[in-house]
Amino acid sequence: MTVDDRFTEDFHRREPAEEELGTWSEPVTGPVGDWATDFSHIDEQYAKHAPEIWADLRQRCPIAHTGRFGGAWLPTRYEDVQAIAYDTDHFSSRAIIVNNYRPPLDLAPVGGEPPISSDPPFHHDARKLLLPAFTKANVAKQAVTTEAFCHSLIDGLAGRDVVDAATEYGMHIPIRVVADMLGFPAEDGPQFKAFVENALEGVNDPMEEREERGNQLFDYLLAQIRDHVDNPRDDLTTYLVNAELYGQKLEPQHVAGTMALLLIAGIDTTWSAIGASLWHLAQHPEDRRRLVADPSLRTTAVEEFLRAYAPVTMARLVKEDISFGGVEMKAEDWVLLPFPAANRDPERFERADEVVIDREVNRHAAFGLGIHRCVGSHLARMELRVALDVWLDRIPEFSLADPDAVRWSTGQIRGPRALPLRIG
Repeated sequence: MTVDDRFTEDFHRREPAEEELGTWSEPVTGPVGDWATDFSHIDEQYAKHAPEIWADLRQRCPIAHTGRFGGAWLPTRYEDVQAIAYDTDHFSSRAIIVNNYRPPLDLAPVGGEPPISSDPPFHHDARKLLLPAFTKANVAKQAVTTEAFCHSLIDGLAGRDVVDAATEYGMHIPIRVVADMLGFPAEDGPQFKAFVENALEGVNDPMEEREERGNQLFDYLLAQIRDHVDNPRDDLTTYLVNAELYGQKLEPQHVAGTMALLLIAGIDTTWSAIGASLWHLAQHPEDRRRLVADPSLRTTAVEEFLRAYAPVTMARLVKEDISFGGVEMKAEDWVLLPFPAANRDPERFERADEVVIDREVNRHAAFGLGIHRCVGSHLARMELRVALDVWLDRIPEFSLADPDAVRWSTGQIRGPRALPLRIG
């Protein structure tokens, strides 16, 4: 099979056989009755008050359950989140976004977005393919251009009293970094934002709408792949097109799925981390002043922001009926892995609900636990550090313009989506 032959057909042209369809459950909407028995991670109240909800559940119901999404569980203790993340015998990663669709069992071990959706033993080899692109040395090369881009964003805010630090600053930084890595046109940024929101926040939307938006994403990726086949260059897309696994070129779905993963996960997570860090500093002038006066504190502060405001919750599917942590999980139940909740477990961290910017020991789980720990952690740290460095150096005085106008994203990535800050 030649490279050109792999990408001649659209990814969604072939009608799947009946046994490949997976299973759908009816969306359940409406307000949450009890977070212990009817939680919804896409509820606006969860988005705004997640830390308080986790603390409540940790006390009275360490592993919550809901009948929504066809049945799902929510552990809130570090110990339980860690145990599930490491247990690949009983929990599958073939789908990692909780919604009303469960893909067919035979999608494992590859999954739709390898390696994050892959189970052992395939996961190890798919992940190994990506490691060279995300080394500290390669990430360091991008720091210079990222810093220059952050300065250009700040330049664009000049003369204004109030700016939205989420949509006018934090959002654009990972979009530009990921576009550069994949070799995508920077002007396509608005499309990337739509792809991210559709994938992560529209999980209760009708099946037909989600399928159509998914097709739009993969149509876009296919166009980029074909352009790279015709015009190879030194970027991650050309690397994936040419990469081999087990002596063969990657399957088309593997190439596109990995690109979708990097596009979606690489943008929303860092956007959220930058916004949450600025949200904290806008409300805590003592921390802001310390970081302005002593930049050497910023490295530990970045780790503390990652711990306290970790944006990512992953999911697993239960492989077979299992007793875990005092509850009976059924095959095909969803299990959310809220790494942010684990990071606020007082059994694991002293002063767990406080942000201590000079915290010395900080073995947080912001980048996940187990075999799926984030392959792009060096890149995310660099983006967050550079974004905060430039902002604090250029805008040392800022505060919340309107606390009630702050809006947090719903779903499995949590961060400010509207963050009006008053400059000066």
